[in-house]
Amino acid sequence: MKTEQQKSLVKYSRLLLLILLDMMAVAFSLFFALYVRFEFVVSRIPDRYLEPAFQTAWIVIPLTLIVFWVWRLYKGVWRYASASELVNIIIAVVCGCGVLKLVHVLCDISMPRSYMFFYGFSLLGCVCAIRFGYRLLRMANRRRQQIFNKAELRNVMVIGAGAAGNAILKEIESTSYLSLKVRCLIDDSPGCQGKLLRGVPIVGGRDKIKEAVEKYEIDEIIIAIPSAKPSQVGPIIDICKDTGCKLRILPAIYQLINGEVSVSKLREVKIEDLLGRDPAVVNIEEIIGYVKDKTVLVTGGGGSIGSELCRQIAAHGPKTLLILDIYENNAYEIQQELKAKYPELDLKVLIASVRNELRLEKIFEEYRPDIVYHAAAHKHVPLMEDSPNEAIKNNVFGTYKTAKMADKYGTSRFVMISTDKAVNPTNIMGASKRLCEMIIQMMSRRSKTKFVAVRFGNVLGSNGSVIPLFKSQIAAGGPVTVTDPEIIRYFMTIPEAVSLVLQAGAYAKGGEIFVLNMGEPVKIYDLAVNLIKLSGYRVGEDIEIVFTGLRPGEKMYEELLMSEEGLQDTQNSLIHIGKPIIFDEETFEKELEELETLVSEELPGVREKVSKMVPTYSFAKERK
Repeated sequence: MKTEQQKSLVKYSRLLLLILLDMMAVAFSLFFALYVRFEFVVSRIPDRYLEPAFQTAWIVIPLTLIVFWVWRLYKGVWRYASASELVNIIIAVVCGCGVLKLVHVLCDISMPRSYMFFYGFSLLGCVCAIRFGYRLLRMANRRRQQIFNKAELRNVMVIGAGAAGNAILKEIESTSYLSLKVRCLIDDSPGCQGKLLRGVPIVGGRDKIKEAVEKYEIDEIIIAIPSAKPSQVGPIIDICKDTGCKLRILPAIYQLINGEVSVSKLREVKIEDLLGRDPAVVNIEEIIGYVKDKTVLVTGGGGSIGSELCRQIAAHGPKTLLILDIYENNAYEIQQELKAKYPELDLKVLIASVRNELRLEKIFEEYRPDIVYHAAAHKHVPLMEDSPNEAIKNNVFGTYKTAKMADKYGTSRFVMISTDKAVNPTNIMGASKRLCEMIIQMMSRRSKTKFVAVRFGNVLGSNGSVIPLFKSQIAAGGPVTVTDPEIIRYFMTIPEAVSLVLQAGAYAKGGEIFVLNMGEPVKIYDLAVNLIKLSGYRVGEDIEIVFTGLRPGEKMYEELLMSEEGLQDTQNSLIHIGKPIIFDEETFEKELEELETLVSEELPGVREKVSKMVPTYSFAKERK
């Protein structure tokens, strides 16, 4: 590694060399202009022209260098020089010609009329050669290295012949990405097709992708359309994933605006790129309005949803952020992340279980949270089928105890994270979440606190979701396990699900079950196929897909609404309100007490009791 002193020495050495070369360029041009004017014969140049040219050089050279400095010819990084640097050179040379003319006028020197033209032309050529020559030498050296390393060369196709595609091409040809060679470009604009961009042919639109991959023996495809929406990029990725090429994508248009387009900014194509829809959009002002300067408690704050809630809440200026979790490792990770990113944030991490009513009481009494986001829950369907009592203890009574503390200590809003599995549940986890929703509705009618639930489907990449499982199975060489070829689920990314949860909290009036619009459902089999292809493997040849059959309590498809709930719109088209279901609260409360006795004393009949409390819950009798 070079020290700072060595770097400084190299920098000033290069600057000195550039100045010396410019001095030589000016001196050369003063003579060369006469040489050209008199037909490239030195003996024909009259002394009355030759002598003044050399006599005035001592003042013309430093004045010209000052002009070059003013026009920032010693500031540019010339390995990346472009049209803007060329414009600066032209203006500086024109001003340099003006300096020469001024000296001639002041010194009463007469020169041939064409002398100034030849001088300017020569000086421009020399200055450009000095500055662009280094770049040309690098390109020549790069091509030489590519020839010698042909076995390691990866042929690249760039999709998008706009500004971003041009920037990618420019960096590949002028930097150290020796293993990449752009062979062709794809662009849907008919005006671009058939032309060249930096010497690379634009072979056609997306319909030519597969044909071009074979013709140019493409190894890697770069999608450089940062202005395109996910719904526009999705179909392109669908075509590319069947080519067997490695895929990379330029993430977002803000990088193009900020001038950050580079090969290093490219990322692997993620499975969420294949959802084929635009990301959920929220009204940030509504979120800031009720979170800013408030004490906010997030239960389950170390989990997938809880930690993302903490990230987004921290960005909206809360007075205090309380992270409550029973798992210390998860809580520690989000604590360190937020402390590094928001050093001024008043952050408290509390290790506690929502089952422990006494511990909850102490926390609420001390911190008096204004807003509670209740994300603590057991969520793994098969595991909860084997341990139904634990699902009820944690999900139902953890929610009930936390909600009672929120009511007792004057919390203004209580937002519970629910799931689409609560609709017509076939498993104990979904049924427990439906009981949680009923508790929220009951508490809302009895309290000044605004109790609401937010229901959504699966989140991509969350702990225990299919994507991390598929990735680990692919990394192990397969097989990838899918329960059924026809099973479908709703999907949303963690950040967009959480941002909608935050906005739903802003709409809370009390008792609502907010339902997030998850877009079109996706086949789990299609996700598995796409993820295998995006990993560079072939389905059935490199990686097998094995069907294992539905697990206990698992449904073929999830529903976001119960038939009797209906649907009401909000200001955000992606957030809806399910009409509350009327139930006898006194009876429900008595049944809760009976259910608590069953699970706390580990008695049988938990599923039967839950099915009585949640009439839409159905379960296999042999799993009593």
